[in-house]
Parts: sequence; C-alpha cells; structure tokens
Amino acid sequence: MNSSLDVDTTLQRLARLLVPRLADWCAVDVVEGGVEGGHVRRVSVARRGLEEHAGHLSEKLGPLPREVEAPLLRTLRGSGPMLIGRSAGGGQADGSVQEALVQLRRLLGADSAIVAPLRVRGQVLGALTLARFDPGEALTDDDLPIVEDLAHRAALAVDNARLYGLQHEMAYRLQQALLPRLPDLGPLEVAARYLPARESSRVGGDWYDVFRLPDRVPALVIGDVAGHDIDAAAQMGEVRNMLRALAFDRRESPARIVARLDLALAGLGGGFFTTMVLARVEGPPSGPWRLRWTNAGHPAPLLVGADGRTHFLEGGHAPLLGFDATLPRHDAVEALPPRSTVLLYTDGLIERRTEPIDRSMIRLRRQAAALALADIQTFCDELVAPNEDDDVALLAVRVPASG
Repeated sequence: MNSSLDVDTTLQRLARLLVPRLADWCAVDVVEGGVEGGHVRRVSVARRGLEEHAGHLSEKLGPLPREVEAPLLRTLRGSGPMLIGRSAGGGQADGSVQEALVQLRRLLGADSAIVAPLRVRGQVLGALTLARFDPGEALTDDDLPIVEDLAHRAALAVDNARLYGLQHEMAYRLQQALLPRLPDLGPLEVAARYLPARESSRVGGDWYDVFRLPDRVPALVIGDVAGHDIDAAAQMGEVRNMLRALAFDRRESPARIVARLDLALAGLGGGFFTTMVLARVEGPPSGPWRLRWTNAGHPAPLLVGADGRTHFLEGGHAPLLGFDATLPRHDAVEALPPRSTVLLYTDGLIERRTEPIDRSMIRLRRQAAALALADIQTFCDELVAPNEDDDVALLAVRVPASG
C-alpha cells in the first residue's frame, strides 16, 4: 500500500488483495470535503468473479446512499470497525446508526460484513467494507482486529499521499510564482514553456528568465538548480533574483556577470550547484543580430535557421556554478541569420531513461528543423513534452527578417 503515492492506485491494490483472501466482496470509499459536510467517493470494488451472490455488486456500484453513509461515518469517527450480521453484538450501535447498519446489510445482500474507518490523527478519511455471502464462512468478532489493522494502514497510505500531493502543489505554485511574465522584446519574438515532472515529487530548480539590461539589450536566461523539491525551488528564486541584481549593477559581459554570481553564491554557502546559460541578443532593430552568451555547465543552446539547418552552440563552456568560483569564464558570439530561432532548454527536454543522450540530441534537432517556419508559440508547444524524471523548461527567441 505504500508503494504508490496515488490514492486511487493504493486503494485499488488493497481491494484486489483482500478478495478472495479475506472476503467475497470489498469496497473502499474515501471522504471528500470532511465527514460532516462532504461526500463519499467509491474508489474501488473487488469481488469473486463466480460468486452468485456477489454478481449484482458490480465494479460500477456507486457510493452508499446518503442516509447510510452520513450517520455511519459520523459514528466511525469515534469507534473501531463494526460487524454487521447475525453474530454482531447488540451494543455496537443504536438509534439511527443501527438503522443505517441494517440498511447497509440489505444493500449488500450479504450474510455478514465489516465496516472499518480509514482513520488517522483523529480524522476519518474513508471506510473499508468487507462482505461474505456464505453463512458457513461468516465474518465474526475474531476478524475485527485484522480488518482494523488493514484499515489503519490504508489510512496512513492515503494520508501520506494527500500530504505528498499538498507538498507538490505548494512547490509547483512557488515555482510558477517565481517564473516571470515574458516582456515585449519587439521586434524579437519570445516564448517559453515549463512542465513539472510526471512524478509528482519532482518539482524543483528549473527556471527561465527574460529581461532588458540597462543598455536595453535583451537578456535570456535558462538554468537548473540541483534538486527536485521545495528547497530547490527556493534556491532557484534566490539565484534568479541575485543574477538580475548583478546584471543591472553594471554593464558587463555575460561571462563577467556569471563569474560574479558564482563568487556571491560561494560566499553565501549552502551548496548552490547550478547550471545556466546567460545570453545577450545584440543588434539594431533592422539587423544584423548576434548572440553573446556564456555557459555554466548547461546543455548547449540550439540555433535553428529558417531553412531548417540546425547546430548546437557549443562555445562559452565553463563549469557549473558552485564547483569552483575561481575558474575563468568566457563569452562566445554567434551571428543570427534572419528569421532564425535560438532555443534554450533544460536537460529534462533531452534526457530519457530509454534513450541514449546522443539520440535525444539528434531527435531534438530534427524536431526543431521541422518547426523552423512555425510561429514561435507552436514551435515551443510542439517541442515540449513531459518527462517522468525531471522538469522541463525551454525558452525560444526568434529574430526578424532583415530590414
């Protein structure tokens, strides 16, 4: 039950394990919106395929009727599992709850059943219901301890999955808040995309940034802080903001700005291991344009010509930030042909478990070449794809035609 962080997957596995080992029929329900004002969602149903009595309890059986679920869940919040059947003790429930139990037994059409709360930290998260149809194998009080233990373990799994999802959502929102709105760089066209990893925990340090420097030259940034959690997202925000401050502090080349950033991060401590590319798009509005950049251990940018020719911009390479702030850094310069596109991206775009990196790089070049004449938004939409293991960020800028 703890091998997955998806609530539905976890509870479906549980139901399949319990039938036919412990019961002829099993259902798992989760409470959404709280016991008092929420509703019950039936996550999973499992039954013996050949059981005549269980045939009407199909996979599509919906949640319990409201008159059954409401008093039952309110009672389960303060009690252990309940036995429904001929052998059930008379003092387990009374009043509306006893009536609800009778209705539940009629609904199931079973000889005996146990309903146990999925309860953790004083909160009912749902209910586990087991039923047997053979009077000779009825559930008894002796079965209550194991059902209670199973329900408790299921509740822990559900609670962990929900807390994990909450942490992921917080990290994702933090990262989205740190990613900038793209400014108008006319006559240049610019677009960006960000996708979190499919595995929900993997939200972290990928980012992009676009802004004008004091001399009005557009600056492009793509980067990746090591890690895939809230700490990485927070460090990403610190690196991004510090880079902006240093870039506006004085007019310097990309290499000098990144070198000062590396020294500043080393002074702060905390192990800021970061890869990044900082680039300037230089030229008059009518062209010609050129790209001046430095690369701190990051995947090389890709230049895509309007004619479909592509090549990676391998120049300007130096170690990642946080490795050794005393190592020299250099700029590289490349002419940008009219209507060409520069693509900056993080390694999540090219690294796959099932594909060698060389093949991934070739795949990226072919895809980009096929999209050379597409509009910049379509260019990014077609290139970006979710990755199981890593975030994906990309930033594209296109220069206009000559004149």
